[in-house]
Amino acid sequence: MPETKLYRLLRAIKHRLVGANLPPDLLAERYPDQQIGPFSYGDLQLPAYPGDARLRMGAYCSVAAGVQVLLGGEHRPDWVTTYPFPAKDPRFAAIPGHPRTKGDVVIGNDVWLGREAMILSGVTIGDGAVVGARALVTRDVPPYAIVAGNPGVVVRKRFDDATIARLLALRWWDWPAERVARAVPMMLDRDIAAFLDAAEAGRI
Repeated sequence: MPETKLYRLLRAIKHRLVGANLPPDLLAERYPDQQIGPFSYGDLQLPAYPGDARLRMGAYCSVAAGVQVLLGGEHRPDWVTTYPFPAKDPRFAAIPGHPRTKGDVVIGNDVWLGREAMILSGVTIGDGAVVGARALVTRDVPPYAIVAGNPGVVVRKRFDDATIARLLALRWWDWPAERVARAVPMMLDRDIAAFLDAAEAGRI
């Protein structure tokens, strides 16, 4: 979706009213018709297709340049022909089924989508996951997994299972912004256990 004059004006007004502590290019402002959580930002491309599939993205997601989420637009390999007669010839416009979608795309919280990644319809990407540059995601991605390649496959987990379970239970992305700000010095560190211990004990 190209950046409109109205979008730029609204962003400038919010910057003046709220301050400079918010990331640029907040996706919830750019795509108000989708369900996108606070502070998620980046260069998301969301082509428009007929149908009611939607993007549901959590908070604090980072989207690199050229990332595409495709909510539909699929041709029909299960039909005799993949040619889109209903879209190209008005005589056949009433025939349903093209283009096809596999449903909503659901992206969790604190997800990083690398440069030029492509996410196809019907996919769910779990909290804390990382999608590598130019990966093609055609199936669900577990929380805190790292996916790379075409088609995308899980190459490893970011943390061990016990740590992932603690992070998912903590759900820091649901905290008030003030608490997140207090926790940032510990979050920008490799000592995950120290952060979890402090957070679970209420020290941050």
